[in-house]
Amino acid sequence: MQLAVVNDSKREIVQIIENEQRKQIQSLVQLARSKTFQKGNLKTTLQEITEVAAQTLAVERVGVWLYTQDRTAIECINLYDSSKKIHISGQTLLKASYPNYFQSLEMERSLAVNDAINDKRTEELATSYLKVFGITSLLDAPIWLGGHVVGVVCHEHFGEMRHWTVEEENFASSIADFVALAIEASDRHIVQEALRKSEAQFRAIFERSSIGIGLADMKAQIVDINPALCQMLGYSREELYSKCFIDYISHQKGDLEVYKQLVSGMRDRIEIERHFRHKNGQLVWTNLSISMIPGSNGTPEFLLAIIEDISKRKQTELKLRASQAAAEAGNKAKSEFLATMSHELRTPLNAIMGLSQLLQQQMVGSLNEKQQEYINCIYSSGEHLLAIINDILDLSKVEADKEELNLLPVSVVDLCNYALSTVREQAKEKGLQLISEIDPQADTCIGDIRRIKQMLINLLTNAIKFTPTGQVSLEIKKVPEGITFTVADTGIGIDNNQFQFLFEPFTQLDSQLNRQYEGTGLGLALTRKLARLHGGDVKVESKLGEGSHFTLFLPDQVDLITEINVIDEEANKLSPSPKYLNKKRILLAELEENTAIFLQDYLQLIGYQVEWINNLEKFLEKIKNFQPNLILLDAQFLVNNEMGLRQTLSQESELQNISVVFMGVNEADLTEFCQLQADKSDYILKPIRIVQLESILMRHLS
Repeated sequence: MQLAVVNDSKREIVQIIENEQRKQIQSLVQLARSKTFQKGNLKTTLQEITEVAAQTLAVERVGVWLYTQDRTAIECINLYDSSKKIHISGQTLLKASYPNYFQSLEMERSLAVNDAINDKRTEELATSYLKVFGITSLLDAPIWLGGHVVGVVCHEHFGEMRHWTVEEENFASSIADFVALAIEASDRHIVQEALRKSEAQFRAIFERSSIGIGLADMKAQIVDINPALCQMLGYSREELYSKCFIDYISHQKGDLEVYKQLVSGMRDRIEIERHFRHKNGQLVWTNLSISMIPGSNGTPEFLLAIIEDISKRKQTELKLRASQAAAEAGNKAKSEFLATMSHELRTPLNAIMGLSQLLQQQMVGSLNEKQQEYINCIYSSGEHLLAIINDILDLSKVEADKEELNLLPVSVVDLCNYALSTVREQAKEKGLQLISEIDPQADTCIGDIRRIKQMLINLLTNAIKFTPTGQVSLEIKKVPEGITFTVADTGIGIDNNQFQFLFEPFTQLDSQLNRQYEGTGLGLALTRKLARLHGGDVKVESKLGEGSHFTLFLPDQVDLITEINVIDEEANKLSPSPKYLNKKRILLAELEENTAIFLQDYLQLIGYQVEWINNLEKFLEKIKNFQPNLILLDAQFLVNNEMGLRQTLSQESELQNISVVFMGVNEADLTEFCQLQADKSDYILKPIRIVQLESILMRHLS
């Protein structure tokens, strides 16, 4: 996918360059065939030249400056201001005041200055001229006449600094040549010579262009064609002369109507992609640009066609599409594989983590110190494996554009407290100071509360992992367009050459770090993707050996409601009091046997009556006979028997006063299932933690 994006960017850059070249060729052809040279009016001719140059290069001003008779200064005889669409003249620059500029001007074919204020060649102009008018970049071309520089054509750019291309420099030199021709043509005794030179200039452009150029009359009969187009189509100039131009083009519906719009003046130019027929019968993909050339009376006289062979580009596009289709198919297969594997991995994890929790609490007998150590290791390893599985699934879901955010107003203080409390024990174990600072104005942000917590915990955990000593801080600020969460550390830092790999999934910075620090490299990749899904981003600043700053930016979402309803997930993490137990009945509907054994044993040990079923055939009958106070229902039952069980849960009167707790691995699905029972339902994620289960039991059985 990344290769396709890079190729698309390259193709767009090539297209931009080619468009600019076509535009420049059309402008030079327009000037070469202009009737103003025949009239010999220098002022009118220069006005046309400066306007065409300004429009083609998209600059604010183009001026023609000529040396005074004694060559001690240059005087502006015509300066076109595109913003005001006016022509001015009269300003003078003394040659002695700007020696570096004039020396460079007379030594170089063109003077392309990107940073005009700080360039040594133009720094003398800065105070008295450039800064006064706000000019940031210059493209100047000397005007040569009779073997001497007689003046200069100045192209002046305002605003941000501009980098001139070689093609733009060549175009500026051609404009200077046209000015020289105009000066010659102003003397009536040399008008014919100037016209001949103009025609020669046009012919040189026409003949030497690498792009195909054709000229046709208003009946579409070819009157001239350049060598590039002859080579493209496989014909000689004689074979194509007087032939109908449109006979060589593959037409599409609507082409005739577009042509009529061009002839009538409704369009200035037609630009389309069409096939041309080569002499050998093959089709050549081209980009075809057709514009009108008016006659002396202003009516259309010729059609100018500029044709580029884009066959290679089209072939590349086809290959890219094929590669993209293959990549998308591979990505889909990957996502399906991960989803399948996640279920297969989670199922034994439910039993491993559940049963190890029972052993940790010594509910089935006391353990010696070494056994307790082993059980703790088993449980922590299961937690670590579960975190990896969750990260892989989340990343796969975001990459497949299947992640849907539940955007709501969220309390920033509660977010900060939750994230810090989650990682505080990790920081304490390493002896790190954990601090926070919250901007009073940053009271609320808009986002998916679960995903924001996940992003903050990822950044904080990462900072703690790579910080041997010192501190980790969380700073939250209100900025004009949203809120920033900055996690800073005093850790090992990152070389700026490695920044490009930071947010790549499954990537650690080097093999040495892989050996020293555990991790899959998924956390930062997932965090940035989730941030961008919110419309924000994650930025990094770091210095090797001094620490890092990761900044999460979340934008304001002004179209959402402003009420804040944040659930404090920590408030319920209390152990149930024995007075709430009273042998209340729980119906356990669980497909997976090991998970059912863990849950049934635990619930019975802490004083509940538990019945387990692993099918739905006698679901209602069991409810009537057992009369449970609460149902623990595996979400897989809804997946396997969706419509029947949904209808049962929403309509059966026996279930209206019974709390139902859905168990599963997909939080979005579980939230949806809870809507079936309104306020009498809840959910818990697998693998099930005892603390979470106890909180739910207190909430529904107290």
